Amino acid sequence: GIRDFCLSRGLGDVYKRQAVIFRRGRMEIVMKATELRYQSILPDLSSHLKKIKEISGGSSDLLINEIEICGIRTALICCEGMVSTSTMTELILHPLMNLKLDNPSPAALFNKIENRMLLSVDRPVAYNYEDFFRLLNSGFAMLAADGQDSVLAFGVQGYDKRGVDEPSGENNITGSHDGFVEVIRSNMSLIRRRMKSPVLVQKLFVMGDKSQTDMCICYMSDRVPKKLIEKIMTSIEKTDLESILSTGYIQPFIEPDKKRFFNSVGRTERPDVLCSKLIEGRVAILVDGNPFALIIPKLWSDDFQTVDDYNFKPYYATFTRWLKYAAFLIAILLPALYVAIAMHHPELLNSTLLLILAESEQNAPFSIITETVGVLIIYEIIKEAGLRLPKAVGGAVSIVGGLIIGDAAVTSGLISTPLLTVAALSVISGFVIPDLAPAITILRIVFIICGGIWGIFGISLFGSAVLFNMCATGDFGFPYTAPISPFKPKTMGDIAVRQGFRKMQNNNFTVEELHE
Repeated sequence: GIRDFCLSRGLGDVYKRQAVIFRRGRMEIVMKATELRYQSILPDLSSHLKKIKEISGGSSDLLINEIEICGIRTALICCEGMVSTSTMTELILHPLMNLKLDNPSPAALFNKIENRMLLSVDRPVAYNYEDFFRLLNSGFAMLAADGQDSVLAFGVQGYDKRGVDEPSGENNITGSHDGFVEVIRSNMSLIRRRMKSPVLVQKLFVMGDKSQTDMCICYMSDRVPKKLIEKIMTSIEKTDLESILSTGYIQPFIEPDKKRFFNSVGRTERPDVLCSKLIEGRVAILVDGNPFALIIPKLWSDDFQTVDDYNFKPYYATFTRWLKYAAFLIAILLPALYVAIAMHHPELLNSTLLLILAESEQNAPFSIITETVGVLIIYEIIKEAGLRLPKAVGGAVSIVGGLIIGDAAVTSGLISTPLLTVAALSVISGFVIPDLAPAITILRIVFIICGGIWGIFGISLFGSAVLFNMCATGDFGFPYTAPISPFKPKTMGDIAVRQGFRKMQNNNFTVEELHE
């Protein structure tokens, strides 16, 4: 907009000069952030504190307390609201104020604290300003001394956080009711509590130039190929993002850069589900500040498996699993088949259904395609409104949309009753597989358009394209449609049916067997 404004008034040179100035300013900011990594801690305490204030811009939540310990000038630095005052007072302030040294010096002070005092369990050391601010903003208390070119950090975090609660989107009847939270170390403990094996590896690393987000990669070292870990870490390291605030920021860098209908990276907020995937040889990625974990690789069959399947009898679990497969087909194909049969293949209906359909569509002012797509779009609008509005108002939106608008549309003749019934069945069936909701929403509409234009032949043609796309989807050499395609008979005991644990315990299946 600024460019067009300047060019329209003959101020192109002004715009170019300002653009150059903006780019220079941005480059200076990037260079300063890069230089921060290589700037060592200044030994002089006054210069060190001045440097901290300069870098932080005099932020109000930065607390600097200058004190003398054994006659040595020191400063205890922390970020307000990020530390536990009681813990810091009991574990750090009292021991330090009572500390005595025979030959006081900064080196002797740090040596005494590091080697002979256990002030906290987590005790990293910062040697440059990048590490210093990352630890400071992560809730560590930082101790600097005059004459030392390093800073001691003590883990006394005490920021507010949400307690472990029931997952919001993956409900179950007989399984556990705890889910991941926003604090990454709490999520790591939820995994470790279930998987006490020493082969469970959880590696922390930091990503994002500005956010400095903590991330964790989890895997079973005896079941995951080292090449897969190396490929995943290489893909993550290629991300050039200033901030990583959610798992969605890094997911595109892990998935292949190709047009695919379905995601080849899974997502869960349940620790028990994640542990079951780790046992199968999957890799998980946790992001600090997000209660969802990424699972690599993801298979198509994962969306039809729940925790309750393994707590019920095999015959009932098999029934519910096939119920989900049927619901997936109904959610995608039912409206398209209705449109195709009504417009191109009425001979497929018996006389009673044909008369009902003809009578209901006789007075409808729009074509069947327009009606069907319109009903589904209205539903998506109502769903989005109910999702984004406060909970107190969201229920009212559902009542207004479902009862008032739906009943009024049918009564006035804008929408036929059979069409509304078909659309409702399709939408409700989509609720059975919530992880596939984005793909189902788009594919359903495309199938309707293909069925309305070319009939059942168009549905079959686009269905073949979707199948080809699914078979071509994969991540790091693991096919998305495995073990169905390529077919692996050994694993079908938990795909087509749900075998009992007496048979499954001898299976010892890992996803490495599905690697192409």
